[in-house]
Amino acid sequence: MIKLVGKFGAGVLMAGALMLTACSQSSAPETEQRTEFNIGWSIYAGWMPWPYAQQAGIVKKWGDKYGIKINLVQVNDYVESVNQYTAGKFDGVTVTNMDALTIPAAGGKDTSAIIVGDYSNGNDGILLKDATSLSAIKNRSIYLVELSVSHYLLARGLEKAGLKSTDVKTINTSDADIVSAFGSPDVTAAVTWNPQLSVMKATPGANLVFSSADIPGEILDLMVVDTATLKANPNLGKALAGIWYETVALMQRQDAQGKAARAAMAKLSGATPEMFDAQLATTFLYTDPKAGVAATVSPALVSTMTLVRDFSFSKGLFNGATSADMVGIGFPGGKTLGDPQRVTLRFDDSFMQLAADGKL
Repeated sequence: MIKLVGKFGAGVLMAGALMLTACSQSSAPETEQRTEFNIGWSIYAGWMPWPYAQQAGIVKKWGDKYGIKINLVQVNDYVESVNQYTAGKFDGVTVTNMDALTIPAAGGKDTSAIIVGDYSNGNDGILLKDATSLSAIKNRSIYLVELSVSHYLLARGLEKAGLKSTDVKTINTSDADIVSAFGSPDVTAAVTWNPQLSVMKATPGANLVFSSADIPGEILDLMVVDTATLKANPNLGKALAGIWYETVALMQRQDAQGKAARAAMAKLSGATPEMFDAQLATTFLYTDPKAGVAATVSPALVSTMTLVRDFSFSKGLFNGATSADMVGIGFPGGKTLGDPQRVTLRFDDSFMQLAADGKL
């Protein structure tokens, strides 16, 4: 999947400015109870259940059940949505595991990942022209959104091919420009995500030589919420979990209602039903809350986040940090990666567990 644009530098600067203020949840000020919340989202196949749920009345249904109002707000610029969440405009946002770590968490904003919605299972990929092997990437200029999940995918691909980052040159290219850039004859390598990936694969001579399907479970797509807000308003987490699991259950159905839901999601994302179904085919959705819980409590998540945070630190995305441990990551059961006194990203399985137990 995913998304970052030229404005990513703003996120890095924000993280750097706030790094020294990072603190544990226990020292954060208490947040008042509220009845209205704003959640930011951006277009991606794995996140389209959210706007569809709003359109179909599912958001209102679960909000009414818990006596709250949830406003889902589309932001066309993905990283801007994450920056707005970090700045406090949104109470929650759809985001990848890497960007949740490097923007709000590294910036000192205590953030809880309450729904592990999916992982990219081919939605992100490396394309080469006139080559069918990843090894042919050596000495090429790679067009991608630098310091994004695309950059992470490239690093993992190079590692698996026995190459180093110095064996290639990266060219920072926004998600809005990468399709047209790849159409140029002198651009022979790119890394991107769907829907751009599916368009660029049709370029004459282009071949997909490595994708997120080669590193399953590493590029995760999450719903995250401000930890203090969640603590003061647990009904927000319950409603969001209810919305998610009702909607993804509907979209999985093979009857007329399921087909209509997927078609509506396709329209909301600017895709045809066929294009959207193709993107869903490379998205591993956690439609069963038990599966979401299992993914969150698995030791594999700790291993994944170790890879992600070490890559992020190596690229300077923990601005002001002297080690990767300076940004703590918490997992269910009390496991912590990094400094336990600086935990600002928490994987919270409790709301998924309520859904799994039928207690929402």
